[in-house]
Amino acid sequence: MPAAVLSKTAVLNDDLRTTFTGGKVVMTTAMLALDHVKRSKVLEAVRTFTAFTQDNDPHGEHNCAFFEVDGESYFFKIDCYDPTMQCGSENPEDPARTIRVLTIGTAADY
Repeated sequence: MPAAVLSKTAVLNDDLRTTFTGGKVVMTTAMLALDHVKRSKVLEAVRTFTAFTQDNDPHGEHNCAFFEVDGESYFFKIDCYDPTMQCGSENPEDPARTIRVLTIGTAADY
């Protein structure tokens, strides 16, 4: 079966998520409270996440997922804002008109 073709939005979201560049990365207070080793494991899980399915990514944007590290649940979420960061981007496929924000936190933060 051929691999699915990713939308430009998914590619840009994956670029931010896997490299932590091309947007802003923020962590919840609970994430920041984790010890360095646990926080590093969670960040690596975000960077390497590939388990997108129709159930957890129905729009094919690779913009949100829940996952586990050492038996505890975490999430990441990517939001696309206009350049003023006052409202959502009108065109998330245009990096010149979009600021991506990757939020990483514990599932309880969501």
